[in-house]
Amino acid sequence: MATTAVSASEPPERVNPFGRIVGVIFSPKETFESIVRKPTWLVPTILLCVVELCLVGIYGHRAGWRGLVQKQLSNNSQFQELPAADQESRIEVATRIASKVVYAEMIIFPFLAVLFFAGILWVIFNLLVGGKFNFVTSMGIVSHALVPTIIASLLGIVILFVKDPSTVDLQHLVASNAGAFLSNDASKALTAFLRFVDIFLFWEMILLAIGFHAAAPKKVSFAAAFAWIFALWLVAALATTGLVAAFT
Repeated sequence: MATTAVSASEPPERVNPFGRIVGVIFSPKETFESIVRKPTWLVPTILLCVVELCLVGIYGHRAGWRGLVQKQLSNNSQFQELPAADQESRIEVATRIASKVVYAEMIIFPFLAVLFFAGILWVIFNLLVGGKFNFVTSMGIVSHALVPTIIASLLGIVILFVKDPSTVDLQHLVASNAGAFLSNDASKALTAFLRFVDIFLFWEMILLAIGFHAAAPKKVSFAAAFAWIFALWLVAALATTGLVAAFT
């Protein structure tokens, strides 16, 4: 009875969504424990959308999409065989499409990414490993674990303002992965694999491990959680590398 009375007198936990975003950086263990108690996911996902939209908007304004499209098409052997007039027409059409598709992707992709990865990790840690937490908790963990991507995008915005736009490579805007240090004539398959060797990506993997350990502390240790997440990273890296090798 005394325990019940004490529990009933405890005030409900107050959630500060932006405080949680900061907390993921400076005190991830306590922050994810709070997320598990009262899951939230919308604010970090919306913030990711906004930052990504700002990034591509500034890139489009300062560097333009034509240069990026032209660079990508220049690696296509069929494009190189076209007459100059047809090449120009293809570039113009692709530039108009890219300028619209990229913005749509920045709005939709963060939500799809949270749903997709939350679903996979919920199945692993809740159904296979035996944790007892709901899908919204998984979404809360995944959405907050993506905070390093927000930081990387903010750094990218700074780089867009301080560097010559003509020298900017949108795919390697922040040189945080090993693929950014390869030469242009390096193997595309090797480049694809080394893009997965990324500081921010490994930071996110550590945050995910902390979060899912907090969600099921008796079932999942931090080491076990990281092992599962690392296995998924390896599968994704090898699958992407294989596809690139097969179609290039």
